[in-house]
Amino acid sequence: MPLLAVTVLGHDRPGIIAETTGALAGLGLNIEDSTMTLLRGHFAMMLITGGPADAATVEEALAGLTSDGSLSVSVREVPAERGTPAGSTYLLSVHGGDRPGIVSTLAGEVAKVGGNITDLTTRLAGDLYVLSAEVDLPEATDVPALTSALRAAAGGLGVEVSLLPLESDDL
Repeated sequence: MPLLAVTVLGHDRPGIIAETTGALAGLGLNIEDSTMTLLRGHFAMMLITGGPADAATVEEALAGLTSDGSLSVSVREVPAERGTPAGSTYLLSVHGGDRPGIVSTLAGEVAKVGGNITDLTTRLAGDLYVLSAEVDLPEATDVPALTSALRAAAGGLGVEVSLLPLESDDL
């Protein structure tokens, strides 16, 4: 059975999660992975589901969420295979003054060594910009060299950066 990716985006209100997951459960779908957040009052949720329903059936079951125009729903089939990191997981933390280019510059340094950002959160609290990312690095990565490259890039952006190993118990 294929997996389905369900995305719900729009203006936040009480009950979105209950309505969405209730409709999915009613179709016999199991939520295998999910994430949800509020971004400045806008609701964003992504779920990976498995079960007997196809994308068209799920879209029809979730149509009520979109009836007032405040939410949009998309459903698409995704491959069932799960990628496995071939190295170690690290926590990348950044803080400092906000400015354009922080994410792209630091993500670029991670990408240069074949690293993959698997989770990313950013927040702006007043003038303080905070970024937290889980990063999978290949086994052969020269972590001290990457840390130096990240610090040099961060220095040019006026922010502080750290890269620390994460144990599986921390995740």
